[in-house]
Amino acid sequence: MSRSVPSSWDDEADVVVVGFGYAGAMTAVAAHDAGATVAILEKMLDPGGISVCSAGGLRIAADADQAFQYLHATNAGTTPDDVLRRLAQGMTELPDMARELAAVNGAVVGVRESPANYPLPGYETFGFVYIDDLPGFDASSVFPQVRGSPQGARLFKVMLDNVAKRGISVRLATPARRLVQDADGAVIGIIAESHGRRIAIRARRAVVLTTGGFEGDAEMQRQHWQIKPVMSAAFRGNTGDGIRMAQAAGAQLWHMWHFHGSYGFRHPDPSYPFAIRTKRLPDWLPGKGLREDVRMTWIVVDRSGRRFMNEYDPYMQDTGHRAMERFDPVTQRYPRIPATLIIDEEGRKLYPLGAPTYNERGLSMSWSRDNQAEIQSGVIRRAQSLEELAERIGSAPSVLRATVERWNAMCGAGQDDEFGRPPGSMVPIRTPPFYFAELWPVVSNTQGGPRHDAEQRVIDAFGQPIPRLYAAGELGSVFGHLYMSGGNLAECFVGGRIAGRNAASLPALR
Repeated sequence: MSRSVPSSWDDEADVVVVGFGYAGAMTAVAAHDAGATVAILEKMLDPGGISVCSAGGLRIAADADQAFQYLHATNAGTTPDDVLRRLAQGMTELPDMARELAAVNGAVVGVRESPANYPLPGYETFGFVYIDDLPGFDASSVFPQVRGSPQGARLFKVMLDNVAKRGISVRLATPARRLVQDADGAVIGIIAESHGRRIAIRARRAVVLTTGGFEGDAEMQRQHWQIKPVMSAAFRGNTGDGIRMAQAAGAQLWHMWHFHGSYGFRHPDPSYPFAIRTKRLPDWLPGKGLREDVRMTWIVVDRSGRRFMNEYDPYMQDTGHRAMERFDPVTQRYPRIPATLIIDEEGRKLYPLGAPTYNERGLSMSWSRDNQAEIQSGVIRRAQSLEELAERIGSAPSVLRATVERWNAMCGAGQDDEFGRPPGSMVPIRTPPFYFAELWPVVSNTQGGPRHDAEQRVIDAFGQPIPRLYAAGELGSVFGHLYMSGGNLAECFVGGRIAGRNAASLPALR
């Protein structure tokens, strides 16, 4: 925060949006369409953040009351009901919103029924909206720095084109450093940097922070998370900038412990900046079971060589890391970090074990179909016997062999008596050579940040809105207990539209 108002401004707009992912783009479009002039500031050379790496599915709902019931259950009292009701209502409006946005470039919108991740009240009301096709669009040429899903790239291209069509001012490579507040605490502008120069941008109506979270900031993670270290999955630019700026203005924080993540590989080349998540297998619903054709070829063991988790949680992309959090006060270490993934020769041949994603200039990383390239590079290592494998990971051979034999027996019986892994996913580990790889906790994106109300106004430490300051998207997400697949994307659009409209409606400062 700066209470020293600049003597002059380098630029001004009615609404200044900080961050250019889905939430920033939607906020800017909504504010513009409500009659405001808008400027977007983005710290990186390329827009998109982690949005452009996403799966691209906007979580929608057929019934707002049922959607609220589900959100209420999965947030476990961490988020006020009026905030959740507003998101639930917005989810029912997302299909029409997506169609309106897609008209800019002829994108084809697809709507699918898809129940939420857990069989809690209201779970059946949900679905997804995707951009199924975008004629003439080649993601690799438009976003050469990105490896992710085609749906996520298409959705971001839709938003890029909506911003461009409206002539909204965009400043790339312009990191925001401080909010400017007047004597009454109202946010009236931003101090940023551009080409090594300090600039001051006046916000006549409001500032909206859409800077994402802190998956790129190891120090903030150390202070807020017990589990460590945690590797980022896709993007280095989200370093908590918006959180710090909001804190300096007096913001209350929420959900700082909660992140969306799983487990994955660390590349042996220290210059490779990201974790590589394991292959994405279909989610499954407790009580409904898993498709019978889905096979998970691996088990995960701790440093002693013992299994300690269900390797295939219902929504492992969100909770896969949680079993790794345990700290052992006797040994003074995390006995499950790193853990070890183990497969056999038949499992190695079944499918690629890893799925790189990133938004990073100059990076090129893919995963081979048969995993042989990763064996050559050292991501995955080979052992001719279980005894050799045990020796190389530092466990007792008798312990690891007992673990594998117990696993194979449970596969034969069709039931995981230890951790309840879905029977259809269970694959025995019998055929040498055997393969192993270190597994580390991975953060896809964080949920913590400044608290906001149902109007997306940032709330101070005493429960009052900070005048003329809003937030949307992953920055201060509503999800404070269990995440919902597609939920962050939905709140980027629902919350972005609310924030943009509300910011544009404020009386302009003189």
